[in-house]
Amino acid sequence: MSKITLTTFILLSVLFFANASGNNATQPKQHASEALTGTLQKMIVENATVTMRLDLNGFNRSNSLVARPVTLQFAAAPNSFFPVLVFNDLLRGLQPGSMALALQNSSSAGVNVSGYSHLPAALRSSLKRLKVEKLPSGQNFELAVRDSNTGFTFFNIEGHQYNYDAAARSFTITGGRLVISKQFASTLGITAEGDSLAGTISIGAAMQPIQIDHIIRGETKSMVMPPMQHAVGPGVPNLVPGPDVIVGDLESVEQAGNDATSVGLGVGTVSCNNGDQPINWHELPATDHPIIPQNLYRMSGGADNAERFEQIGQSWMKHAFFALEEFICGTCNTSPPCITGDQLCPGCADTYVASLNYNQNGIGSRAWTNPFTGSFPSTANNHSNPPHNHTGTSHRVTVTMSDLIPAQNQGATYFAEAQYISPTEYAWCQANPGQCNMYNNASYRQFSVSGGPTFFSFSATGSTVRMQPAIIAWTGTGATVNQVEPDPGNDGIWFMGYKVTNPSVGVWHYEYAL
Repeated sequence: MSKITLTTFILLSVLFFANASGNNATQPKQHASEALTGTLQKMIVENATVTMRLDLNGFNRSNSLVARPVTLQFAAAPNSFFPVLVFNDLLRGLQPGSMALALQNSSSAGVNVSGYSHLPAALRSSLKRLKVEKLPSGQNFELAVRDSNTGFTFFNIEGHQYNYDAAARSFTITGGRLVISKQFASTLGITAEGDSLAGTISIGAAMQPIQIDHIIRGETKSMVMPPMQHAVGPGVPNLVPGPDVIVGDLESVEQAGNDATSVGLGVGTVSCNNGDQPINWHELPATDHPIIPQNLYRMSGGADNAERFEQIGQSWMKHAFFALEEFICGTCNTSPPCITGDQLCPGCADTYVASLNYNQNGIGSRAWTNPFTGSFPSTANNHSNPPHNHTGTSHRVTVTMSDLIPAQNQGATYFAEAQYISPTEYAWCQANPGQCNMYNNASYRQFSVSGGPTFFSFSATGSTVRMQPAIIAWTGTGATVNQVEPDPGNDGIWFMGYKVTNPSVGVWHYEYAL
C-alpha cells in the first residue's frame, strides 16, 4: 500500500518544466535520462464525507474554558471537480476546484443537529449551500469554506494535512483548522485576527481518474480519458438534489452537407437526468425544454501540436422534444409525479442522434436564448424572419474545410462539445437556492478526422468527459484554465485559458483562449 502525507505541495508542472533548457539561461540543461517517466493521473472526488466541528465560543471571542461544540456532517456532491494530481501513485498536489456540500440530518422541516440554533444566523442560512474550495495559487490560504451561490467566505482552512492511499484511491484532509474570515468576522462584529479559530474540519474522499497521461522522459506519449465510474449509473446510491441534466455521452460527429468552402456537422448526444427531480421536456411552442448548442474545437501548433486551442465551429440550438426515458445512464425512475415524455425522469436518458441535432427545422438561433436562465420565446426556431434559404451548412456546426483536411492539420486533435441548457434547472434554483445544477451541463469528447477535401469522417478516440467544457482538455498539455463567475447567482461562468511556451532561448510565446 502506497501512502504519502503532504503539508505543502510541489506541483508536477514545476517538476516538469522548471529546469527545462531555455527557460533560464543560467540553468544547466537537463539530460533526457533525468527527465520524469511515469503515469500522471488527474483525479476528482467520486464521493466524500466532510465533518466540521465548530466551537460556539469562537464566534463571540468567549474566554470560557468549557467548549460548546456543534458537529456538522456533510456529503459532497457526486463527481465534484476538486482535482488532485497523482504521479506514479504519489500525491503531487491539488488544482483549483470545489466540492458542493449537502448537509446531513436535515430536511424541509429543519435541521436535526444539536446546537444548530446557536450558530450565527449568516452561517445557518448558508448551511445547505456550502462548498469547500481549493483556491488559486498566490492566496493567503489554500482552502476555504464558502457559500456556493454568493461566494461569501466563512472560513479559511490552515494546518491541514493531505493523505492519498493509492491502493484504495482514497484522499483525506485531516487536522484542518477553521479560521474565521475577515468577511465573516465583519458580519459577526468581531475583529479578525490570526487566532480567530472556530473549529476543525476533516474530509474523506473516494477518488476517480478523469485523465491519465503516460509520460516518457518528460513528454506525454499518450493520454486516456476514462469514463466516469459512477457519474450516472447503478453504482450511485442517491441522485443529486433537484433537476440536473448533463451530457452523458457524445455518440458521434457526422457531416450533413457542405458548400464551396465549409461543411455542416451535427453531434449526437445522450442526455441524463442526474438529479432526483424531473426536468420539463415540453415541445415548442412551449418554452420549457432544454436547448442544445454544439461546438467543435481544434488543438494544434507548436512542437507538440498542443500550443493553441481554438473553436473552429458552432451550431444554433437544437430544441428538445419528447423525452424517451431510456435506461442508458443507470436506473431510470418513471414513477409519478414524473410525466413520461413531457419530462425527463430522475436517472433517465434521452438520445438525439446527430441527424436530429443538425435537422434545420428543429434548431433556433442562439441570439434568442438567455444562456443562464434558459429562457427563449415560443418562436425561437422561426426561420422565416428574416426569410432565407438553407444550404448544407446553415445553422449546423459550420467548419471551414481547411480546418479539417488532415494533410493541412497534421498532428492536430479535435474535440466535440455539447451542452444542455434547461429552464427547469434555473427555476428550481431560484426556489431552492442550495440546489443549483446549471453549471455542469457541458461535456466533451475527442475525435479524429479523416477524408476530405469536401467530405469528412469522424471517429471517437476517447470516452466522453462528463460535466466539463472542452477547454479543460487543454490543461492536460500544460495550459492553465481559470473559471470565473463575475456575478454569482445572477449570471453564468466563463473560462479563461492560457499557455506560455519557450520555442527558443529568449523567446516566449503566449496563447489565450476564452
